[in-house]
Amino acid sequence: MTALRITGLGAGGDGIAEDGTFVPFALPGEVVEAEAAGKGRAKALRWLTESPDRAAPPCPRFGPCGGCTLQHLAEPAYLAWKRGLLVEALERAGCADAPVAPLAVSPPNSRRRADLGVVRERDGTVRLGFHTRGGRELVDISPCRILRPELLHLLPRLAELLRGLQALRGEGSAVLNLLDTGPDLLLRTDAALTPRDRQLLGTLGLRRVAWALRDALPETAAMTEAPHMTFGGVAVTPPAGGFLQATAEGEAAITAAVLAGLPKPKKGMLVADLYAGAGTLSLPLAQHARVLAYEGSADAVAALDAASRKIGQRVKAEKRDLANRPLLARELDALDAAVLDPPYAGAAEQVAQIARSKLRRVIYVSCNPAALTRDLRVLRGAGFAVQAATPVDQFRWTAHLESVIALAR
Repeated sequence: MTALRITGLGAGGDGIAEDGTFVPFALPGEVVEAEAAGKGRAKALRWLTESPDRAAPPCPRFGPCGGCTLQHLAEPAYLAWKRGLLVEALERAGCADAPVAPLAVSPPNSRRRADLGVVRERDGTVRLGFHTRGGRELVDISPCRILRPELLHLLPRLAELLRGLQALRGEGSAVLNLLDTGPDLLLRTDAALTPRDRQLLGTLGLRRVAWALRDALPETAAMTEAPHMTFGGVAVTPPAGGFLQATAEGEAAITAAVLAGLPKPKKGMLVADLYAGAGTLSLPLAQHARVLAYEGSADAVAALDAASRKIGQRVKAEKRDLANRPLLARELDALDAAVLDPPYAGAAEQVAQIARSKLRRVIYVSCNPAALTRDLRVLRGAGFAVQAATPVDQFRWTAHLESVIALAR
């Protein structure tokens, strides 16, 4: 055992000791007695000195449950650290003078999306929950301080129903999205669905239950009527298990920051929405401009295309894998602005094309400060400057941070 002095918090929320060792659940200013737990990591066994910023976690499952990592950090210190992730990302990109807005924070029990593990025990009982931190074991999440009550109330009934499902033999997963019409379920199992299983899933009372065998494409298992979500005042039926911003509050903050980053309105303004999904940003953007929406998922493109017909097709949706076939510089030249909402890895290929183009306005929605730093360096080198930066915390008590960066040449 070794005494370690904690001097900072890492990007994942772990404490960092003076010697660079990562210590989960330790805070800056603390001294802990710890034992080695793998290369560069240690497990705190006893606290010799505690930080004044240490707080009692509000959830009894905190620690084993992998859903949260920072409930032990008091709110003021947590909010400052979370906003600091964006400040540091901008500094590393050479944009230290960029204006950073206050952190937009989602409240407890506001998350409307959950990807849960499902396991059938030897006695036939079915358990649902988040995985342990860095492990495969499941943690019971009742109670839970992050999920919306509508999802939590569904879980006992879902677990009981899955007990009788022949398609679940060992392990699976349940992706729950809370849409405007209620919970929407995508169930993945390790065996084929039987006709009786389909009847059983229909008794859940949800508008739609989709199913897939392991990682295959989903199919509808039971549906009473099409579910929908509203983006920019337009109803969209998203793909089962499709991307949804984690909280309504987070979506509102991101949308507001994106719209604020647009250039001054003009007749015939043309904006591209890159990595558009089913239209979370495309449809609000369509209230201000004509929108060219590009997305790699065929199901999401179909959903957005169907919704756009309701507003005179002010959004033109096209299937395109932007990582392998980004919009070229000459295609970007005709745009008044481009909005990017890339996956965790960022948008290196697309940003390289933007740097070569004549495009003058870019709004970058990031879910990964490290990828954001890399891409901002390229844009800064191409003459872009940060006009506004908005940090959004919709994954409360975790190290995940969304940011909206408005840039202009």
